[in-house]
Amino acid sequence: MLGSRRVRPLVLARDLHLRYPSGVVALAGVDLEVTRGELVALVGPSGCGKSTLLRAIAGLVPFTGGTLEIAGKSPLDARRERQGDAFVFQDPSLLPWRRVADNVGLPLELLGRPPAERAPAVAQALAQVGLADAARAYPDELSGGMKMRASLARALVTRPELLLLDEPFGALDELGRRRLNDTLVALWERDRWTGLMITHSLLEAVTLATRVIVMGESPGRIVASLAIDLPRPRPLDGPEGPAILAHVAALERHLGSAEAPR
Repeated sequence: MLGSRRVRPLVLARDLHLRYPSGVVALAGVDLEVTRGELVALVGPSGCGKSTLLRAIAGLVPFTGGTLEIAGKSPLDARRERQGDAFVFQDPSLLPWRRVADNVGLPLELLGRPPAERAPAVAQALAQVGLADAARAYPDELSGGMKMRASLARALVTRPELLLLDEPFGALDELGRRRLNDTLVALWERDRWTGLMITHSLLEAVTLATRVIVMGESPGRIVASLAIDLPRPRPLDGPEGPAILAHVAALERHLGSAEAPR
């Protein structure tokens, strides 16, 4: 039928395998689809291949079997041609000798954008994450939460279509983590980039995501996908609290099955 053509996912993996040169198998038969505009959380036991999967999608590590496409292209081609896609790591990785504004503007600088074009984009990105007043500070003058905000601003300055986040707020205290989660959701709701975020917190996953994907024990494979169709905001003490806890319990059951001896 004319109106039933299926929209191609932005990220598409089929029977994806990844074996490191050492012989360690990190991914074994991963099937994954992420459509445009989703905010997907990725959970699973430590060492199950979550970070490896994100790095493969980013074109940072080569896979050894199956297929993986980003907007219909290989990860390496997508990395070269889709220069706005971004990765936020666990460590903010700010250059200590550069001011915050210069760190945030680095991706635009590497893309060859002139200073007159970079300046307003950097100012906007800093304002989005609440760091407008810290533009001229150096990284060692920032708190841990402010450093992560700067890292997020650096990822967003290119206005990415795809944002990959490898547990970016895991080292923060609970209050700082909650504030950055609120910032992340607000920015996603406004711009609707596609996000794929690793977290070890099931509550964080349910609070943030439109869908939660569960990976099983190493070697990595996907064992469940749970849609989170709840209104926002999603405070635990709000009207959606019981539904949030029910989703967390469902994820715990999936993880329990994923970690069971095979």
